[in-house]
Amino acid sequence: MCGIFGCITKEGNVAPLIHTSLKRLEYRGYDSVGIATIHEGKIHVKKDQGKIDDVHKIWNLDDLPGSIGIGHTRWATHGAPLKINAHPHMDCTEQVAVIHNGIIENFSELKLELENNGHNFVSKTDTEVIAHLIEENLKKKPEIGLVNAVLEAVKRLSGSYAIAVISTSEPDKIICARNESPLVLGISENAIYCASDMPAFLPLTNKAVWINDGELVIISAKGYEIRRIDDFSVVTRKPEVIDWTPEMAIKQGYPHFMIKEIHEQPTTLRNTLRLQEHYLDLIATFLDRAREVFLVACGTSYHACLAASYMFSKLAFLATYPVYASEFIEQHGKSVNIDSTILAVSQSGETADTLAAVTCAQQRAATILGLTNVIGSTLTRVSRVYISQQSGPEIGVAATKTFTSQLSVLAQLALRLAKKRGKISQDEMDYISEKLEKLPDIVKEIIKTQEEKVKQLAKKYRDAKIFFFLGRGISTATAYEGRLKLMEIAYVPSLAFPAGESKHGPISLIEPGFPVIFICAKDDTHKTLIGNIMEMKARGASIIAIIEKDDEAIKALADDYIEVPKGIPEVLSPIPFVIPLQLLAYYLAVEKGLNPDMPRNLAKSVTVK
Repeated sequence: MCGIFGCITKEGNVAPLIHTSLKRLEYRGYDSVGIATIHEGKIHVKKDQGKIDDVHKIWNLDDLPGSIGIGHTRWATHGAPLKINAHPHMDCTEQVAVIHNGIIENFSELKLELENNGHNFVSKTDTEVIAHLIEENLKKKPEIGLVNAVLEAVKRLSGSYAIAVISTSEPDKIICARNESPLVLGISENAIYCASDMPAFLPLTNKAVWINDGELVIISAKGYEIRRIDDFSVVTRKPEVIDWTPEMAIKQGYPHFMIKEIHEQPTTLRNTLRLQEHYLDLIATFLDRAREVFLVACGTSYHACLAASYMFSKLAFLATYPVYASEFIEQHGKSVNIDSTILAVSQSGETADTLAAVTCAQQRAATILGLTNVIGSTLTRVSRVYISQQSGPEIGVAATKTFTSQLSVLAQLALRLAKKRGKISQDEMDYISEKLEKLPDIVKEIIKTQEEKVKQLAKKYRDAKIFFFLGRGISTATAYEGRLKLMEIAYVPSLAFPAGESKHGPISLIEPGFPVIFICAKDDTHKTLIGNIMEMKARGASIIAIIEKDDEAIKALADDYIEVPKGIPEVLSPIPFVIPLQLLAYYLAVEKGLNPDMPRNLAKSVTVK
């Protein structure tokens, strides 16, 4: 999500080099920027909210002194996009500076402990606890040195992190560590670099050392040393020569951002499981008190809301009303009131139709709750309570990791609400929670085992003129989202219906070879769905089924099938079942020679009504 960069150079001041390297990380998305260097026993810091060029005009990022330094571009997850929350973050003595990409799950507990020990926090970020932990370790045992102080600090962190630390106590070193967030070193004759992505230093060197999870790195002008965090044993790893172009490096070797972001979903799903429980509980409390709840969104976010309406109903016995934001004012504008609650969902937090619906509801005294990916967006400012989906910047126009991240957050809200309302057993809640925790690995397995099969399906159906997407129950939302992706990216006309509605008109379109995609979760609708498949097959349709592994009943009917792992609870099924549909849309677009990252007539954030 954030971009980090550190450098030790043998020649000249490092600040201009950090500045230009951060510019090369702008594609990651960010809301603030900062640089820290060490010179003559002091840490010098310049940082602010805003774009790099704007901050540079105000503060001149290039005139920081020193040959060692760290820099950061921030995508807010904890704390608004303000100067005080921008990285680097310092300890109380201003002798330690830290930059961080990731999410620290247990920062609240650590912060309380450190505050009780006399530490003064100035930001609202999770990152600042790292600087104070290092300070505390050095204060208690000065003899252990910076490396061990950082080592002991990261051992106490739960969550994801790639960090870079500098300190006046050892001003010739940068200490880095990684867990579930990317980190790579660049090696040249006159400098050593650390970064979240290789594009930061690619024009300076093509020699790279990839750092793995659970590793700590000590960088000095003499070279680098890698150690395992758990036992401090030495890791030997030589630089690799990378022949990527800058464009390939930005996409981490993938041909398009869309496929890169599809592959990022195991990571983004893990991040959604690191939400602050306080805010989940707050939103659940407001939903529990409401007389009526509207889930308001557009496009992909609306499909997430549609799936959530099934989640809230089945887990919390709460009726909710998913509504297209563009229709909300006409459909419900006069009826909402002080007893109404609006949960608005928008990746950007700036979707014009969603904000118009929110404004209308606010004027009638309704309670506004928000789910977004951009802290500081308009939606976060107008919401009584908001929560971040924590999926990081999404560059591809077609929303992929946005959809699965929103579903994960909404499922967690439904579970919280179920617990408050006491409508399902603790055993069932525990089972669903356990499966939710496993979804990142399940999605990773689907991509690993089914991607090649989806590629072959794309070749087989590349000339199809139209597709049907059919599902029952919560899988209806999955069908709608699969249809949307195919239309957005491959420009193939597509229709999606609840499968039970297909015989009320749509089935008249079926002729031999007509491709019909069924989303076949193993739930209470399974037997009825088999009947719908047989209806289509009897009229000559080509049946493409997304099924649970070893679903022999549907395998026998399908012309083609894609398998997902068994045992996924019905309310979570849209997350794994949508992955093959995302891949199908992508590979069909590629087969047609289209650019999936730049679909015609579409924009990432629709800010006009």
